[in-house]
Amino acid sequence: MAGALKGIRQPDPGEEEVQEEMAASHPYFNLPDFTQPSPPSTPASLPSNHHHRCFGPSDATKGLFVALLGGGLSAGFVGPFSRMAYQTSHLPSLELLIFRCLFHLPIALLLKFRGDPLLGPPDVRVRAFLHAMLNVLSIGCAYSAVQVVPAGNAVTVRKGSSTVCSALLALCLESQGLSGYAWCGLFGSTLGLIIIVGPGLGTLQEGTTGLYTALGYVLAFLGGLALSLGLQVYRSLHFPSCLPTVAFLFGLVGLTVSVPGLFMLQTPVVPRDPLSWSCVVAVGLLALVSFVCVSYAVTKAHPALVCAVLHSEVVVALMLQYYVLYESVAPSDIMGAGVVLGSIAVITAQNLSCEKEGQMEE
Repeated sequence: MAGALKGIRQPDPGEEEVQEEMAASHPYFNLPDFTQPSPPSTPASLPSNHHHRCFGPSDATKGLFVALLGGGLSAGFVGPFSRMAYQTSHLPSLELLIFRCLFHLPIALLLKFRGDPLLGPPDVRVRAFLHAMLNVLSIGCAYSAVQVVPAGNAVTVRKGSSTVCSALLALCLESQGLSGYAWCGLFGSTLGLIIIVGPGLGTLQEGTTGLYTALGYVLAFLGGLALSLGLQVYRSLHFPSCLPTVAFLFGLVGLTVSVPGLFMLQTPVVPRDPLSWSCVVAVGLLALVSFVCVSYAVTKAHPALVCAVLHSEVVVALMLQYYVLYESVAPSDIMGAGVVLGSIAVITAQNLSCEKEGQMEE
């Protein structure tokens, strides 16, 4: 013990005076000495610490609220506005996708200002491009489906398929299980979508009209499948500025694919009335907000739960379909929308209850 004490150098009186002068002249030197052991915490400090932990939602709850308010509500306007642009100016789906991608390109200025590569780090660049391709495919299928089937039904099929596929992919690829209440919420939201779409699928007309309607539902399903795959790919990306990078790549890849496809498969149309331009601008801005919010939410919560909360988009689309587009809304649509909202409430309440239980255990 004495030998150990001899090995410790005692500070000179001159050094102590210099340290005292530095501490008095600069506030940053008034820091505790971390080399000394901290005193044991008293039991009186435990209640205040526990009280502090009880405030503030968890990351999963934050992600679900962002998906609900920023992703679902804003995306609910995209389908009806896209249909309005098609009805007023016969705007092709690929041209609408081009306008949407243009709103993603200014994000390159943010990446250049931060000094980040526009295409992402080389080791994850392929996955980032794959994510962009899947999202472009999903949006292209959605815009095409909205033109041949009612906006509410197209959104319903797309969101329902994305929820089911996200749950299966997360279970198979990531081995992420869900609680019983979460499965009940997923089942309820999917049941609500079936209630909405079921009567329409049973009354498909024969001939060309029925064939186009069936094709619209198939495109909506493929759009949901591509969306779920894109969310899984995004969860595997971990690098600084991931969100602005994938947002910029979506615009870049979308333009690269849509511009040649527009001239080969469809006929470009220049909108001439203010209503069409207003719808195009609204679609671009709201879709960008929804893209950012969903990408953020899927990193905080289970992708299947995020997709289930995004079913609020269906309710918004049905309301706009009835009040703005003046398209009929069947009683089954209202019943299914109620089931979807109830399922979202179950999922949200389950996350909040689990969060409170975890805080009480701590």
